[in-house]
Amino acid sequence: MPSAACVSRSDVPPRPAGAPGRASVGPARPGTLVEVTRFDFEFAPAYRLPALALGITPRTAWVEVDETELRVRYGPWRLRTPLDNVSSAQLSPGPFRWYRTAGPPHLSLADKGVSFATNGAGGVCVLFHEPVRTLDPTGRLRHPGATLTVQDPARLQQVLEERAGS
Repeated sequence: MPSAACVSRSDVPPRPAGAPGRASVGPARPGTLVEVTRFDFEFAPAYRLPALALGITPRTAWVEVDETELRVRYGPWRLRTPLDNVSSAQLSPGPFRWYRTAGPPHLSLADKGVSFATNGAGGVCVLFHEPVRTLDPTGRLRHPGATLTVQDPARLQQVLEERAGS
């Protein structure tokens, strides 16, 4: 059963995709190359100012997936976990309420999930086998899922399914 922060309905088609995720190749270790797919966040106009005040801009907000790891940067916040920890990735259609999603990452009080939202149209909910730390630097608060509002949610879901086997 999906978490409260990651409700998915199959009867709602995904929103039109923005720019597709960009694939690039970069060194992982000396002498090796790893394919990295980067997804930019989709910034809605109403979300830009609250995000900017916290250092969340198109230059500082992205999701990367390589052969072994999922990485999220959202201004000063980070999420990093091995792909083996990804249990599922589901499209999470909006609309999301602006006051619950604009600005910093938001904690769901219902299930402790975290939302990295730059629009209210929808995104991808990623669930983890073992909760991850993001908001609390001490690591006491861990999140069982993360919602990511990237430009191409369907492609992010596909890449996670292919590489994580979720």
